[in-house]
Amino acid sequence: MKHALIFAVVMVLLGFYDPLYSQSKKPRSGERTSVDLTIYNQNLSLIREERTINIAKGFSRVIIPDIPSTIDGTSLHFSSLTDPFAVRVLEQNYQYDLVNQAKLLEKYIGKEVEFVRFNEETKKEYSVFGKLLAAGWSAPQSYFGAVSTAGGMVAEIGGKIEINPVGRLILPSLPEGLILKPQLEWLVENTKPGEHKTEISYLAGQLSWNANYVALLNKDDSKLDMTGWVTLTNNSGTSFKDAGLKLVAGDVNIVQEEFRGRRIATDMIMKAAEPQFKQTELFEYKLYTLQRRTDINNNETKQVELVSGKNVSSKKVFIYDGLADQWRWWSNNYSYRSQGSFGQQSNTKVGVFVTFKNDAKSGLGIPLPKGKVRVYKRDDDGKEQFIGEDKIDHTPKDEEIRLYLGNAFDIVGERAQTDFKSFASGRVVEETIQIKVRNHKSESVEVLIYEHPWRWNQWEITKSSTEWVKVDQSTIKLPVKIAKDEEKVVTYTIRYSW
Repeated sequence: MKHALIFAVVMVLLGFYDPLYSQSKKPRSGERTSVDLTIYNQNLSLIREERTINIAKGFSRVIIPDIPSTIDGTSLHFSSLTDPFAVRVLEQNYQYDLVNQAKLLEKYIGKEVEFVRFNEETKKEYSVFGKLLAAGWSAPQSYFGAVSTAGGMVAEIGGKIEINPVGRLILPSLPEGLILKPQLEWLVENTKPGEHKTEISYLAGQLSWNANYVALLNKDDSKLDMTGWVTLTNNSGTSFKDAGLKLVAGDVNIVQEEFRGRRIATDMIMKAAEPQFKQTELFEYKLYTLQRRTDINNNETKQVELVSGKNVSSKKVFIYDGLADQWRWWSNNYSYRSQGSFGQQSNTKVGVFVTFKNDAKSGLGIPLPKGKVRVYKRDDDGKEQFIGEDKIDHTPKDEEIRLYLGNAFDIVGERAQTDFKSFASGRVVEETIQIKVRNHKSESVEVLIYEHPWRWNQWEITKSSTEWVKVDQSTIKLPVKIAKDEEKVVTYTIRYSW
């Protein structure tokens, strides 16, 4: 006995013997007793869970099942809440070699397998046994530039080679190394045997959220009702039952990836007077905490109400931008600034916008995460009709929101350069712009004309037929009121110098 103990110690020191493998069973953790999720709107989530694990004394291996397939293994943190100093994780293996047909067949190459065939004469099934030589594949594959052609299964049966052998393939057992669900396997050292209440936290992808909003305009576009929804999408590979939920909104510096929604389960609890999310601060971001627990199943998209506002004051705005965004391509470019042919393009469309303020008076007043806003309005029959959508960025409280919904049908714009002059050896340029806006609606409208002094950053308006406002260095605004079936003409002269 003494000699055997000395031999075992020597083998451990030399690295030839691992006492862990003398254990025939690896203890598995219990189910999650608690789970809390913090989900970022950039395809990232922090998962914190509690589990009860029975851990043997000394060295042992522990299996942690039901782990997301998208886990970032480098982010995992573990601690024993029962005795933080008793348990240490020495090694961690993330096992994700999941069962599928191709992997099963690959594991049985060179081994005996069974084919169940049908005898047409006896009308009975019978079995033949053979060695699997090739698993086959169903699509072309390329390795180091060489393209292989699609082929089938190959087996040696009764001393002969059969390609695509007839029969139903039967495998004796699940090969070692393949698992049904992703899991963690830990090598742990423990000085206090028995059950440990543990806390595990890690980052994972494909568990994400975004915000979507629905607005309903009233008849004269002066009020709107808006509801904001949080859309949660879980493609992480595991489900979370009775989970605490927190959402982080803001431009956190992480890599963003797209996600795909699957089955939709809408969680509608209509309690406008009791918001489901409580908003607080987190660093320079916004944190939204769901005031109840919820289930988030794998391959599911869930919607939960975030905010709701009734009778929010709104305004419909018409904007005519004759150059639209074309001017940005030429802005302050010395090759174009003195060429009169540039800037003569004309966009005829007049955009229609809806503006409102995100304040408490309107029933909103919380920071709104970025997302898509879909706007509806009732027709003469009282039926809701879709009238446009736009995206908003992260919007703090008390800021104005402007939604571009489309182009007005009955208002038309026209822009033309009527004069162009160059002075001082090309170092001074003057041009005159004429803008026409025609209103074919049955009521008068106000149109905001936007123009862009793009030729150079040093400019002045020398003449204008109407009042104008400088919005910024590259934008001026000229508001005009147009009666029904009227055309309004605006001209201005601008001088550039460099």
